[in-house]
Amino acid sequence: MKKAILFLLFILSLSTQAQDAVKAKALLDKVSATAKGYKNIQIDFKYSLNNPKEKINQENKGNVALAGNKYFLNFLGVTKLSDGKKVYTISTEDEEITVSSIGNDDAETPEKMLTFFNKGYKYNWDISQNIKGKKIQYVKLIPISSKDDRKQILVGVDVKTNQIYNTISLGKNGTTVTLTVNSFKTNQALPKNHFTFVASKYPNFYINKLD
Repeated sequence: MKKAILFLLFILSLSTQAQDAVKAKALLDKVSATAKGYKNIQIDFKYSLNNPKEKINQENKGNVALAGNKYFLNFLGVTKLSDGKKVYTISTEDEEITVSSIGNDDAETPEKMLTFFNKGYKYNWDISQNIKGKKIQYVKLIPISSKDDRKQILVGVDVKTNQIYNTISLGKNGTTVTLTVNSFKTNQALPKNHFTFVASKYPNFYINKLD
């Protein structure tokens, strides 16, 4: 009798986990669909990296404008601009510009920051928190690939707007990387050439074409 009860509890646990996974994936699908519905998105964010063992604690701010597969990113003193075909990495400090073609398999590009979770993970429904008057529901992602350096990623979603509030990545080496959205604006009036590289703006820069 005891074995039967334990087996039943085990089956119920598996069923609950499966339902939670479906619910978690459905919430992230809403996030992706919402993001794709905007003409453009402008985000100001805070980036923090922490590893107590290595005594590393860093914080930086950045901003990015997104429109489809085009983007304009300012982060860590470097500007990355994509017109949808080429990526221009501009380092003012080094007075150098690197030009490369867009790689379709590059999961780290800014335009994928709102959709990176669509595949390659196991999904779990996690905690809910009230932060600054917002209800933030967390979804835990477990990378499927053993080659991934991350153990898990928490994606915090503002359930009222279906927009990402933050992501918290825990690395296998103990490093925690947190990306928090400070400002999320949509459908702004951007300059016509906002995503166009203009070489004349950088007359003394060395241009390194990788392909």
